[in-house]
Amino acid sequence: MTYEVLLFLHVIGAMVLLGTGAGIAFFMVISHRSKDPNLIAHVASIVVLADTLFTATAAILQPVTGYLLALEVGWPLLEGWVALSLALYVFVGAFWLPVVWIQIRMRDLAIAARDSGQDLPPAYHRLYGIWFACGFPAFAAVLTIIWLMLTKPAL
Repeated sequence: MTYEVLLFLHVIGAMVLLGTGAGIAFFMVISHRSKDPNLIAHVASIVVLADTLFTATAAILQPVTGYLLALEVGWPLLEGWVALSLALYVFVGAFWLPVVWIQIRMRDLAIAARDSGQDLPPAYHRLYGIWFACGFPAFAAVLTIIWLMLTKPAL
């Protein structure tokens, strides 16, 4: 593949990760604020699907295109901004993997509440708090990775 194609695919992957992550966060927060188990169950089901189709696919392909770009250009993987980007990518993954499970569990709890006509249980609210807190460091790390890719600072 040529440099331009690899760069295009890598940038698209970064956009999908950032855009899907921001969209998922927005819709989950807004639906949570409603306190309506029916709405939360519906939105969380879409969020889980979007994370599976878009985020997971981009998360797998992003390091592949990044590696191929680094080879094409001659950037050392274990030095400077590339190494920091990779470390931050692992950091983001350490937050994202539990969040996927949390989203699935929140969806299931909202479905159970909806189907039984009950309020959301305390377990849902605990998981939401963890989910919400995980978003800030992960989102900041993604923005930092994008900044590193754009500026390629000498580190």
